[in-house]
Amino acid sequence: MQFNESKPIYLQLVDYFLDQIISGKFKPGDRVPSVRTLAAQAQVTPNTVNRAYQILYDKGVIFQKRGLGYFLDEKAPELARQIKRQQFISDILPLVFKEMQMLNISITELSNLFNQYLQNSKKTGQ
Repeated sequence: MQFNESKPIYLQLVDYFLDQIISGKFKPGDRVPSVRTLAAQAQVTPNTVNRAYQILYDKGVIFQKRGLGYFLDEKAPELARQIKRQQFISDILPLVFKEMQMLNISITELSNLFNQYLQNSKKTGQ
């Protein structure tokens, strides 16, 4: 994994897990990597992974089976979408709206661009 400096690593790990869940790479009931395994793979400290897992646990995305590790909850895909949606609304949309205002881009123009994007993504299968 490659991390950027604009956001704490543990939050980037949370985002990574949420993205993997939403994309279907991680499925409900799957066991997530152990803290030590993920720390070694991501080249971070176990404490960093623990912080990420604690957030996912607190939000109900993962649960712990004593002695076996962490697993994805059955509601993980729905919860991941809710969490990412809220992040998008609170963190990204205000920046988009500010840029739209500065560049004089209307909602109608944005809607048209979004519809074009959807058509192109259907054609390319993305």
